[in-house]
Amino acid sequence: MIKIICVGKIKENYLKEAIFEYQKRIGKYTKLELIEVMDSTGDDISKILISEKEKIDKYIQEKDYVITLEIEGRMLNSIELSQTLDQITQHHANVTFIIGGSYGLDETIKKRANLALSFSKLTFPHQLFRVLLLEQIYRSYRILNHESYHK
Repeated sequence: MIKIICVGKIKENYLKEAIFEYQKRIGKYTKLELIEVMDSTGDDISKILISEKEKIDKYIQEKDYVITLEIEGRMLNSIELSQTLDQITQHHANVTFIIGGSYGLDETIKKRANLALSFSKLTFPHQLFRVLLLEQIYRSYRILNHESYHK
C-alpha cells in the first residue's frame, strides 16, 4: 500500500481532477491512501512546523517505510524511482510519502524518514507537487509492469 500524507488542502478543481485521475490509475496496481492534514498558521515558523509534525505523526505507523519529499533529498530518474519502489515494496507492506507545507517539514520528520527524495532543486507549490508525485508513482508502476507510457 502507498500512503501519501500532505499538508494543506487542494482548492483548485483542475488539480483535484488530476489527483483523482492518478488515484484511479494507480488503483490498478496497489492500494493508495491520500491523507490531507490541515496546514498551520502563525508568525513562528518553528511552531508551525511542530504543529504540522504532530498532525503528520498520527498517520505514520512504526512499520511504514517513510519517504519525505525534500529539496535537499536524493534525486532519481523515473527508472531509478521505479526500481527503488520495487525494492522497498518487496520488504515493506506500507510506503508512506510525506509532502510538507509552505515551510517544509520539521527536523524530526526528516530524521524519521528512510529516504529523503527530491524531484528538483526547484521549489514547487505543494498542491501541484501532489500531482507530480502521483504521476511519478503511476509511471513507476507502468515501468515495473513493462507497459507503455514511459518514453
